Amino acid sequence: MTAWQLACIDMAGTTVRDDGLVEQAFTVAFAGEGVAPGTPQHERMLAVVRKTMGQSRIEVFRLLLDGDEARAQAANETFEEAYGLLVDEGAVLPIPGAIEAIKALRANGIKVALTTGFARATQEAIIDALGWWGQVDLVLSPADAGRGRPFPDFMLVSALKLGVEDVRRMLVVGDTPLDLIAGQRAGAGLLVGVLTGAGDRQALQAVGANEVIGSIGELPRLLGLE
Repeated sequence: MTAWQLACIDMAGTTVRDDGLVEQAFTVAFAGEGVAPGTPQHERMLAVVRKTMGQSRIEVFRLLLDGDEARAQAANETFEEAYGLLVDEGAVLPIPGAIEAIKALRANGIKVALTTGFARATQEAIIDALGWWGQVDLVLSPADAGRGRPFPDFMLVSALKLGVEDVRRMLVVGDTPLDLIAGQRAGAGLLVGVLTGAGDRQALQAVGANEVIGSIGELPRLLGLE
């Protein structure tokens, strides 16, 4: 029996291919706020987006729009609509090996929580499109958890809901430094970075990754489940 009770796993860039779709949806949202693609302001805003990958989207818009709540909410709504259209068009695909890794974890008694910076409706649309309902134990958006990354709420709420006895028996998997910072703050016993999203090996190791693997598909082998 494995020592691990719970795996908290990120979605976009970790289990779900990004392929620039998140930035594409941000670009639509920026245009809605009067910032045209290719302009210096657009490039500055995209740089902030890249630096804050993994954070709750609404928090990113609050940062970008100087705390103007009405504009942040409007931009976030436009972002979610744009990303939702990409989901509807079939543009959102799983990382190869993701569902097989999730099945291997659960077959070995490890519960799986999927976490995301997307709004709940977008997260549900992604799960619908991939046919993953019933394949995981819990899905959480920032609204479900309280606060998004880098706060530890995702992991702590997952641990509470899924009956984890000790947070050190929880592992966190993500593609961004913020994913792993949140896991560290939650006291997770293992922080695993993946190279299929926003973070590179150096950035992930700099925030305390215990392991960095090529993709989520390598996780079962890392944990000795194969």
